[in-house]
Amino acid sequence: MNTFLNYLVVVALFALVLAPVALGVARERRIDRQLREAERGRRAAGPPETESAARPVPAARRPHLRSWARV
Repeated sequence: MNTFLNYLVVVALFALVLAPVALGVARERRIDRQLREAERGRRAAGPPETESAARPVPAARRPHLRSWARV
């Protein structure tokens, strides 16, 4: 029984340490998905109605970088 409780404590500590990482990855994926949908919507909308309208500047995205920490 003691061994089981030791394993349970180790698993709980791993879950406590890895929970923020998992939440951060999920948040980044959600933001990336929203950016892709916005980009598709902008392309489907077509050109601006007037020539004097400001043209959107495409963001310089680097898909090979997954996190802000690797810049």
